Amino acid sequence: MSEPLLIEVVRDGTVESTHHVDVAVVDARGELLASAGDPQRAAAFRSSAKPLQAGVARALGWSPADPTQLAIACASHGGEPEHIAAVSSVLASAGLDAEALRCPSALPLHPGAATEPQPIQHNCSGKHAGMLAACVAAGLPTQTYLERDHPLQVAIADRMGSLLGAAPVSVLTDGCGAPTVVAPLARLARAFASIRIDGEEASAMRAYPRLVGGTGRFDTDVMGLVPGLCVKGGAEALFCATDGRTTLALKVRDGGARAVGPAAALVLGELGIADAEHVQTIVPPVTGGARPVGTLRARGSLR
Repeated sequence: MSEPLLIEVVRDGTVESTHHVDVAVVDARGELLASAGDPQRAAAFRSSAKPLQAGVARALGWSPADPTQLAIACASHGGEPEHIAAVSSVLASAGLDAEALRCPSALPLHPGAATEPQPIQHNCSGKHAGMLAACVAAGLPTQTYLERDHPLQVAIADRMGSLLGAAPVSVLTDGCGAPTVVAPLARLARAFASIRIDGEEASAMRAYPRLVGGTGRFDTDVMGLVPGLCVKGGAEALFCATDGRTTLALKVRDGGARAVGPAAALVLGELGIADAEHVQTIVPPVTGGARPVGTLRARGSLR
């Protein structure tokens, strides 16, 4: 086991805080190529699993009307008008409306997009709409689609077990109410490596990166910077990315999302997938008095 990456929060030249980051890098077959820290540390898949969950929805019979519907099903969106429109489109195509969603009411992640919490504004509402559309296509109940014994969730669990190559360490309830698996970071990378870069999910995400996140979101910005890269972040500072040949999964130990960008920049740079300094330009600076006074600085390397 090597040392984890260190992400230093530098304010006015002083290191104010430090985040520790574990990384697992695998090849197209899911074999471990490189790591930092502990690649076997368990982590919840959270929203990084959305492209895989969307694949199960399609396997159950959901046929997205266009790539925007598939992109929003893979998204952790900001609740901007284009996101709400895409979620509504998925639901309408299945003969449903927003009342069918079982995700919690939420304010949009994007500031100023709305004033009252609504389920359709939840960042996971696209995933939920895709799950509902799959239920309609397969003739499954829609009221209970989040229950772990629902046929949709059973199919997702079976697929996850197959992609991980082992049973998950545990199954948690995600923030949106859906089940999410916990597994060693290297196995999450292995599962994410199953996403074909020219497949339907990755192609939709890369074609419509603004639907995957939105204004000022790292997933959206990094896919705009690096052609051919499919990425998906998850809650508690998980981040997965693949270019079809090499796949990485990284997890900030304390769940500090601000450390994801500089950690991803360092790893993508070391792997030769992107220029680290170029990716670092989309990492927000440390601010004071509404002006930049510092930076988030990555230290360490893969082994």
